[in-house]
Amino acid sequence: MLPVGAKAPVFTANSTKGPVDLGEYVGKQTIVLVFYPGDDTPVCTRQLCALQDNYASLQQKNTVVFGVNPGELGKKQAFSEKFQYAFPLIVDDGETIREAYDVGKILGLFFQQRIVYIIGRDGTIVYAKKGNPPVSELLAVIEAQGQ
Repeated sequence: MLPVGAKAPVFTANSTKGPVDLGEYVGKQTIVLVFYPGDDTPVCTRQLCALQDNYASLQQKNTVVFGVNPGELGKKQAFSEKFQYAFPLIVDDGETIREAYDVGKILGLFFQQRIVYIIGRDGTIVYAKKGNPPVSELLAVIEAQGQ
């Protein structure tokens, strides 16, 4: 896991909402980057649905959300449509994003770890936590940054 204060790696990747270039958001918006193990699995669904339920509050704080895992686009599209996620789910083709963010593997190296990063507008990581932190914690961090 990358530490708080580290420069966040930028990347370009395909997503459920089309191509995403993370560099386009740096300097403009706060970024919540959620590495989750699998599409349409119980804990991942709860985590992403909690973000969706609070998405308007995040947007009011000039914050964008991206979910990331190496699953294929078709499965991500079905998952996103099923739960009507307003934010993109990014395809980490070749797992280069996971590696750049030092996200480990679990369950016999089949799934990636669950890690949430918040990237400040200056492009540095202001929050990094394994697991499924409550959205209220993420909002508190964003507010504390004055972002």
